[in-house]
Amino acid sequence: MAQWNQLQQLETRYLEQLYHLYSDSFPMELRQFLAPWIESQDWAYAANKESHATLVFHNLLGEIDQQYSRFLQENNVLYQHNLRRIKQHLQSKYLEKPMDIARIVARCLWEEQRLLQTATSATQDGQAAHPTGTVVTEKQQILEHNLQDIRKRVQDMEQKMKMLENLQDDFDFNYKTLKSQGELSQDLNGNSQAAATRQKMAQLEQMLSALDQLRRQIVTEMGGLLTAMDYVQKNLTDEELADWKRRQQIACIGGPPNICLDRLETWITSLAESQLQIRQQIKKLEELQQKVSYKGDPIIQHRPALEEKIVDLFRNLMKSAFVVERQPCMPMHPDRPLVIKTGVQFTNKVRLLVKFPELNYQLKIKVCIDKESGDVAAIRGSRKFNILGTNTKVMNMEESNNGSLSAEFKHLTLREQRCGNGGRTNSDTHSLPVVVISNICQMPNAWASILWYNMLTNHPKNVNFFTKPPVGTWDQVAEVLSWQFSSTTKRGLTIEQLTTLAEKLLGPCVNYSGCQITWAKFCKENMAGKGFSFWVWLDNIIDLVKKYILALWNEGYIMGFISKERERAILSPKPPGTFLLRFSESSKEGGITFTWVEKDISGKTQIQSVEPYTKQQLNSMSFADIIMGYKIMDATNILVSPLVYLYPDIPKEEAFGKYCRPEAAPEAEMGGDSTSSKLLPCSSKSLFS
Repeated sequence: MAQWNQLQQLETRYLEQLYHLYSDSFPMELRQFLAPWIESQDWAYAANKESHATLVFHNLLGEIDQQYSRFLQENNVLYQHNLRRIKQHLQSKYLEKPMDIARIVARCLWEEQRLLQTATSATQDGQAAHPTGTVVTEKQQILEHNLQDIRKRVQDMEQKMKMLENLQDDFDFNYKTLKSQGELSQDLNGNSQAAATRQKMAQLEQMLSALDQLRRQIVTEMGGLLTAMDYVQKNLTDEELADWKRRQQIACIGGPPNICLDRLETWITSLAESQLQIRQQIKKLEELQQKVSYKGDPIIQHRPALEEKIVDLFRNLMKSAFVVERQPCMPMHPDRPLVIKTGVQFTNKVRLLVKFPELNYQLKIKVCIDKESGDVAAIRGSRKFNILGTNTKVMNMEESNNGSLSAEFKHLTLREQRCGNGGRTNSDTHSLPVVVISNICQMPNAWASILWYNMLTNHPKNVNFFTKPPVGTWDQVAEVLSWQFSSTTKRGLTIEQLTTLAEKLLGPCVNYSGCQITWAKFCKENMAGKGFSFWVWLDNIIDLVKKYILALWNEGYIMGFISKERERAILSPKPPGTFLLRFSESSKEGGITFTWVEKDISGKTQIQSVEPYTKQQLNSMSFADIIMGYKIMDATNILVSPLVYLYPDIPKEEAFGKYCRPEAAPEAEMGGDSTSSKLLPCSSKSLFS
């Protein structure tokens, strides 16, 4: 059976992972349309040999054309449109770099195979090995194996403890029996006993020797078991939990959604249970030693160190198991966590990654802020905050869907206090640093601070970060910028769009990879020739997209970020009436415009643009209605629409018709000053070339 067909038969949780493998770089639609052909190619070889990659890429375009013809015969307009768009995207992105698409396809096919193997293994085992449905790395498989090994060793130790107790009971009984009969001399090595007594004494000595040997074996194995627990615990807390916290940081600033904590909770709970069992066994050793002891007793020598080690391990594990599952966030701004406005409610949630029912309603959590002293106080000056609302709760299992111990704080607010000093705290659970604002107009700069901090550090309490902000590389910044779109819309930024943004930040450059960007350049300094910073401009465009043109952006109709030189280069060869949509470079508040091709009287190609439409105009008329109704006065004084085909060749009605209001007047023209909705002829104010 073809690989793609096998994938379609997987459970939903595996299909969700499959969906995450694909993006605009290699659309899932194309994978499905051309599944047999794609699986028949050697993409791994193409990824390493340019000549073969070029051949395969051109064959791919040919296969797309054949599939398009089939859809044409079937009169499947939607698939025709999608396939045409995919081909145009592939040509624009990979025509000069065919090895890139080969690497992407090879990687996707490899991940598909891994997914099939994971699903097959789970089925053969008769159960789902990983309830969270996430692909498990080799390192995590080793971790699970080590946890299983620890559980087995703890159970084996339990059996040996029973053997030890039975052996000791036998020795104790025989010893006391002889002693009660008066057959024991002052010590076990005396020579005055009769032969029978000496025989019994020899048996006691043998039992004592066996008892001593088993005790030594147990304390030695316990020491090795605690060393193994220490190793696994470090893997859990220093690697897996640290990785989760870093992924949570990335998710907070728009990156891929973080995986749930259930699997980590399962691992940590398993280790904690094993530690409690071994602690009980160490206590049992103390009880046995108090009943029977002798010179050179290994329990006396080693038990205190064992107990100290297990207590230390368990204490550290429990401290690490307290995590902030949901970072502080205002419900009205869910896409911008960690920014809190004074007087506005915010929420957060704490969770214990140890599922012990006996702890239900036993642990109390208190939310605090500004409890550090020293450097923090010096940096923040006299600004202190009080938390209003219910800031103390008892952790319970009712506030989670899976029986985990949690405490969710839903109605907290901050109020600034002008005096007073924060005391120290011994809390080991910290949220990520928050930015407190007093006016919503401070949100853009506050969010920029959150982005820069979480992009460049994973330290939860680096309060000196902005005294001398570190520089970021363009590769880091580009990824975060794309996340600002992909986290709230259905698409991120393309390489071409990001290159345009890089040019605005760094100026012309052959290769922006590795170029450094300062915090001031990103957020503080005005762009060349502009009265505003790069981030203020971009943040307003993000707001414009989310509130006014989201559907068009999701469709991929908005080219958005494109230099005027590139704009002219791609439009000039196109027929008159071809237009594209781009964001204004001059509007601080965020604007969008369209640029089109037309011929003058002499037949010379002209590139024209309309003045940007801002949020004010888009409040009264949708951008789709504006495009569909836009008209200018031609040379014969007749109103005509200069917009015919959305670049590269999509009919305007096909692209925007479905987004127009039915009640909108079909003859609504947008001419003259773009701030007016009157029927005015085009003037020098509304157009510029």
